[in-house]
Amino acid sequence: MPESNVTQRLISADFLTQSYRVVGKLQVPNTGVIGIVNDKTTSFMEVVDAKLAPIHMPTKLVGEYEIIDLVKANLFAICLTRREDVGPQALARGGYQKLVKYKIRATSQVYMLEGTLEWTGRFEFATIMVEGTRDFVPLYDATLTAILIPRLRIESPAILFNRRQVDLLGMVTDNK
Repeated sequence: MPESNVTQRLISADFLTQSYRVVGKLQVPNTGVIGIVNDKTTSFMEVVDAKLAPIHMPTKLVGEYEIIDLVKANLFAICLTRREDVGPQALARGGYQKLVKYKIRATSQVYMLEGTLEWTGRFEFATIMVEGTRDFVPLYDATLTAILIPRLRIESPAILFNRRQVDLLGMVTDNK
């Protein structure tokens, strides 16, 4: 990893693509994970001490790597062990405005996510999916499940999902 003047720390995370789950550590600056994944100056990120398993066989380890590079555009989600690892709240929220918490469900061709979206303003699909330049959006107290492999289930205090890979996004209501 290149040396830098910026203070960095290692955080553990699960990285999910459409085909693989990578478990490893990411070196993050004070802007947290959200600062790295939404940085438009680079299209990849390095994960250290990485373990790789196919989604359809989540317990089968197919490789261990000292360093692995992941293409950010191909990531669906990053599951974090602590909410604080997302990054500074102003950066995660996109500003200092009043937040409304929405219970949502998002799906892709492979995964389903459920959790709390903290958003400024009312819930509107077009705004959430297109507003701003960030591709990754934080979801809190979230659960990720592989649609065809329900035993692949990750519960996390914070998941960053790639809004460019979402097929469906809806607000979950309590009345069923």
